[in-house]
This record gives sequence, structure tokens and C-alpha cells, in this order.
Amino acid sequence: MEKTLTEICDYLNNYFPGGSIKTGRFTIEGGSIAADFLQTGQYFRIVGSIFNDGVHKYPAEDLTDETFDGAIWPMAVPKTVTDLAVDVEAWLAKYGGVDSQALSPFASESFGNYSYSKGTATAGAGSPNSWQSVFANRLNRYRRLPNL
Repeated sequence: MEKTLTEICDYLNNYFPGGSIKTGRFTIEGGSIAADFLQTGQYFRIVGSIFNDGVHKYPAEDLTDETFDGAIWPMAVPKTVTDLAVDVEAWLAKYGGVDSQALSPFASESFGNYSYSKGTATAGAGSPNSWQSVFANRLNRYRRLPNL
């Protein structure tokens, strides 16, 4: 779920700050990182790593070993967002594949006396078949403007 949560946070421009960002040199050994400022089960973001950038859940045990200069961002992700990530993953598993049988590649079709047209996405929400457009109502309340 961490990969999906990373994509959601990127899309929202919101990493749900949950404490002071720690910067410096960090070492990942044996697939995990020691971070006494994180609580068990807390999500955190790694920035500046070659192999591990993104959102992880503490204690992460599937990281790639490395030493890097970067930052670790403690996060306070609302349960509604983690629930949304689960729903997005389920939707992607069913409809996200390029070869998905469940989706037609056409915006409209007609044959015989039958025709249909798919709805179009609102501006900026992605294509009609994207998880961003499908879950727009649940995503929008968490969107943040980018820092300019």
C-alpha cells in the first residue's frame, strides 16, 4: 500500500506532516532504518535516497540498504486516506492494467441500435479512466496548492 500512498500524496501535494522533518545522513541496513522519533505503525516519507524515496510504514523492513544524505518526514496520515489508498489499489487491480478486459479503450461505441459514451473527466482530474478521476470526490478535500 505504501507505493499507492506515495502516488496519492504526490498527486495531492500533501504528505500530512506529523512532526519535525529530520535531515542528515541516514543508513539503511538489513532492510530497515533506525528512527527513534517515529512510532510503530506511523507512516514516514524518505527524501534524497537513491533507492528508497517515498512513503513507508515504520518499522519498514523491505528497504534497500544504503547510506544517503536526505530527510525523513514523519507523517500523520488520516485513516480516511489510508482507506482511500486501499480502495485505489483495489480499483487499479481491477481496472488499471493496460490489458484490462473490464475497460474499453473507446470513449464511445455504437453498433446496431445500441450506443454509449463515457463521461469525460473534469479539467485537471485526469482521464475518465484514471484513479484520480474515479476518486476525485474523496481526494479533493486533501489537495494542497504547490509552494511557488
